[in-house]
Parts: sequence; structure tokens; C-alpha cells
Amino acid sequence: MKILLASLCLISLLVILPSVFSASSSSEDFDFFYFVQQWPGSYCDTQKKCCYPNSGKPAADFGIHGLWPNYKDGTYPSSCDDSKPFDSSTISDLLTSMKKSWPTLACPSGSGEAFWEHEWEKHGTCSESVIDQHEYFQTALNLKQKTNLLGALTKAGINPDGKSYSLESIRDSIKESIGFTPWVECNRDGSGNSQLYQVYLCVDRSGSGLIECPVFPHGKCGAEIEFPSF
Repeated sequence: MKILLASLCLISLLVILPSVFSASSSSEDFDFFYFVQQWPGSYCDTQKKCCYPNSGKPAADFGIHGLWPNYKDGTYPSSCDDSKPFDSSTISDLLTSMKKSWPTLACPSGSGEAFWEHEWEKHGTCSESVIDQHEYFQTALNLKQKTNLLGALTKAGINPDGKSYSLESIRDSIKESIGFTPWVECNRDGSGNSQLYQVYLCVDRSGSGLIECPVFPHGKCGAEIEFPSF
């Protein structure tokens, strides 16, 4: 009798486990998005260097890095649904805008599709409860249009000329123009100088509007940072 009961329990467990693992790999809930844009000059002048995409050198403007679902405790979901791989045909109408606003700088040179595939499969699949694959990329492109970072900085006299500017002035000029507090990420050039690399803005979980960030990423910049040319 004990053997029979043990066998029944094992069978029940084997029936339950697949559904548990299936749920964990599916699209997860989240609280907000980070919308992340990067300055190409700061990507390219590090010791790692960069490669221009097949379409040629991108414009001297901030480019999209990604739209990342996050939780308010600072953690984030990742690679949520391997049953929905990247399919470039779903964004065929967006390709011209993607190449302009979301260019790849990784080596070797490419079309950008490997970059977009990575962003969708790692981050985008975790937003499927709200937006599908086409909407994910369209949402990021729309946010790029709404947030003219370079315009906000140059209007305040902060130009990509290799000079140093205060972190406070960079942050304040973006907030004044866009209306929300950004988080600024720095990296280091080939000589070890701290420089403006990426700007994070927060977006509500519908992807429709900017919000004040519930939490900022870890890391910090110096009080004065360079804004390199590109």
C-alpha cells in the first residue's frame, strides 16, 4: 500500500512539474520599463573600439540600446519566452527607422538584426503581457522621437566636443527639456577618462508614457564627465 501511494505521489509530481517550468519560462509581469539610449562616441572610443553597421556610420546622435522591463525592487525579468524568437518579418515596416535610430556598433559589422534579436529575446519577451514584438520595437522608436536627448543637451550648451561638463548640468538639462529625471551611466575612454555613455529614462508598464523612475540602476559617474565627439 505504501509503495502504491508513493508511486501515485511521484506520478502527480511529474504531472505538475512541466506546468511549473512552463509558467516560469513564459512572459512575466513587471512594474515599468527602462528606456536606454547610448552615445555612440562613448561606445566607440573605449579600448574595445567599435564597428559601424553595414549601412555606414550612424548619425552623431543618441541611439536606442533597449527597452527593458524592470521591477521596483531593482531586479528584472530576463529571457522569458523562448517560444517567441525574433522574427525580422514582423518589423519589416520599421527597418528604415530601426537602422537610423537603433544602429548596431558591435564588431564585426552587421545589419543590426543580431542586436535587435538579442534585445527582443532577452528583454522584449518579458513584456508580452503588454506589447507584442512589433509593438515592442515601435514603442521604443516612438520614445526616441519623444526624447530628443542631444537637443536637450545642446540647447543647454552641452556639446559633444570632448570637453568636460558637470553631471548635474547634464541631468538637469535633460529633466528640464523632457520633464523627468534621467539616470546617467558613464564608461571610460581608451585613456581612462570618465564620459557620458548612456541615459536611462523610465516608462510606465503600458509603454505609453514617461514616469519618474521608481528605482535607479547601481553605479555612478564623477562630478565632471566628458562628452566625446563622434
